[in-house]
Amino acid sequence: MSELLEPESNAGEGGRVLDGSDTLALEADVLVIGGGPAGTWAALAAAAKGARVVLADKGYCGSSGATAPSGVGVWYVPPVPELREAAKASREGLGGFLADRGWMDRVLDRTWSSVNDLGTWGYPFPTDDGGQPVRRSLQGPEYMRLMRKRVKLAGVRILDHSPALELLVDADGAVAGAAGVCRQLGHRWTVKAGAVVIATGGCAFLSKALGTNVLTGDGGLMAAEVGAEMSGMEFSNAYAIAPAFASVTKTLFYNWATFYYEDGRVIEGAGSQRGRSVIAETLLTQPVHAQLDKADEALQAWMRKAQPNFFLPFDRAGIDPFRQRFPVTMRLEGTVRGTGGIRITSQACATSAPGLYAAGDAATRELICGGFTGGGSHNAAWAISSGQWAGEGAALFARGVGARAGQRKVEGAGRAALPAAGGTRPIDAEGVIRSVQDEVFPYDKNLFRTERGLAVSLDRLDALWRDVRQARPAAEVREAVRAREGAAMVATARWMFNAARARTETRGMHKHKDHPGLDPAQQRRLITGGLDQVWVRAESPAPTSIGAAAVEAHAP
Repeated sequence: MSELLEPESNAGEGGRVLDGSDTLALEADVLVIGGGPAGTWAALAAAAKGARVVLADKGYCGSSGATAPSGVGVWYVPPVPELREAAKASREGLGGFLADRGWMDRVLDRTWSSVNDLGTWGYPFPTDDGGQPVRRSLQGPEYMRLMRKRVKLAGVRILDHSPALELLVDADGAVAGAAGVCRQLGHRWTVKAGAVVIATGGCAFLSKALGTNVLTGDGGLMAAEVGAEMSGMEFSNAYAIAPAFASVTKTLFYNWATFYYEDGRVIEGAGSQRGRSVIAETLLTQPVHAQLDKADEALQAWMRKAQPNFFLPFDRAGIDPFRQRFPVTMRLEGTVRGTGGIRITSQACATSAPGLYAAGDAATRELICGGFTGGGSHNAAWAISSGQWAGEGAALFARGVGARAGQRKVEGAGRAALPAAGGTRPIDAEGVIRSVQDEVFPYDKNLFRTERGLAVSLDRLDALWRDVRQARPAAEVREAVRAREGAAMVATARWMFNAARARTETRGMHKHKDHPGLDPAQQRRLITGGLDQVWVRAESPAPTSIGAAAVEAHAP
């Protein structure tokens, strides 16, 4: 049993007890880990089913994560057959025909009703010229502020600045809660629960992309430690365009940009949607500049109103992006904009570990996006929908566990960088993080993949994982959190690159230079798992929403 769990007394009135070892001990029907859109929707859904809910957020629920500081589009499509058909068809080819139309329909239906609920709750949607609300996008600050308010009104107990470090399991191996630390007070916390929802977001490898400082793959590591599987991890090499001097990675407006060499010549083929590889190839050897010179004045005014935070870095630097060129870079956003994540095994967003559910960026989005996605839109719709299904599923599972949930004998499932690892050498968390970044940041390693490059990176990452597993865990709260972040990033990178080696073709956002064509025989999802020994297998049966003939038509 991990030393993170000290003996604890039973929770009293209100469920709050600090025992003699400074451990906050709580009990709940459902524990939600993560306080972004997916986590807050999960908490609301579980509470609506009558569950006692605790939500633990690594940051401050309502202001941390990728959505809170951003403006995001939403896959919000009216229930009109022709519009829904167009919405589903628009991404199938781009995603390599790995999406499932049944899941698309479910997400479109749930997102439509839920975004309308936001309007009923008081979200300030703008109106069109006819006075009708426009509900295709959300402003992160207002959205997450409203979600926090709704969660509190639902009676959910929120633990802010309280990252989870490991899941708890009972004698039968079912997930039975989690344990973590409170950054502000420096004490530990444990929550025994009938079921757990992982909604910790994706992994952006601390690339400095806006809002991703808390998104280090922690949920994936915790899930894998209890036997959950991953899916779509080869589709986790998403890079977003950003000003070279800023962290804002909202890329919609670059659809109206022209990209230039430093000497002012236009870079042919460069673009935000289908020309991003051209930008990356150019950046390997020289700077790239952009200018939003395709937007007329009316469009410029709309842009500033729709995403005001996009323009803050330019205003601070004294740059008019519509009339002046500015240097750009591409920041890795990994599984935040990629589609890989914890594998979903039921319509209730259950995982392959009993008692564990997953939602949002922590869960795979292959079901609705296949091998390609981007910022907002499908991501926002998936967070809303999967969050609710996971919360409802967890509440139902917890009801089956019943009163014995708090009486079960539990132990910590965490191993890497925790006391159960039993290492003797101090862990260098910052060194681990830098070493992972050296393998996943470079475009010529992760965006443009080769068999040799993947093999070399995996040799280094496997050695790094062994070092992490053999290291002595940190004793201080901040160091313990950082060590687990480093371990999660190593684990995520190994799943990504192992899955990429297994997909010997180019599909979705996975670009394999040794295998540049689309192979119809590989129209199947890849399942990944394991920690000390990573494995990959093809999912069976393959997706059937698009036939082999359509794939053949798109093969070079």
